[in-house]
Amino acid sequence: MATGVAVSGMEGVRKARGWLLGLGIVLILVGTLALGAAVFATIASVIFFGWLLLVAGAIEVGYAFSQPKWGGLILHVVNGVLGVVAGFILVLHPAAGALTLTLLMAMFFMIAGLFRIVTALLMRYPHWGWVLLNGLITFALGVLIWRQMPGAALWIIGMFVGIDLIFVGWSWVMLALALRTERGQA
Repeated sequence: MATGVAVSGMEGVRKARGWLLGLGIVLILVGTLALGAAVFATIASVIFFGWLLLVAGAIEVGYAFSQPKWGGLILHVVNGVLGVVAGFILVLHPAAGALTLTLLMAMFFMIAGLFRIVTALLMRYPHWGWVLLNGLITFALGVLIWRQMPGAALWIIGMFVGIDLIFVGWSWVMLALALRTERGQA
């Protein structure tokens, strides 16, 4: 019943369910390839992220000079230049960039895990045990990544990207199938 209500307002999506199914299958295949070639996927992801930083930084610098009377000119220029420099370093040295990003990921998981653990233990809201479990798992993932350094830097980002692509692909496939099933019932 809830699925029918949630999907009923999606006429445009329903008409494109074949594309959703195809996109989902492609994402599952690409995610599987990324898992099989995690080092390549890591390097490709870092280079892609570097180019994003480069382009975004250049656009921000350009924007800053298009609004010279605004008081935030220096802030935008500095932020844009930092983006360009960071992007340039990631594009030129993707392995070092992967190491840095993986260390940041490990620290983020450990800090986020600790925050969830402390929050669950102190607040004890309904179903707090699930948040505690999530915090313990997140913290453990951070520690596992940290303990595998520097070798993990070569494959962990690619593995996470691959897993994400597979889950996103499955979600699109399942949505497309749900739309087809609902249409058959209508």
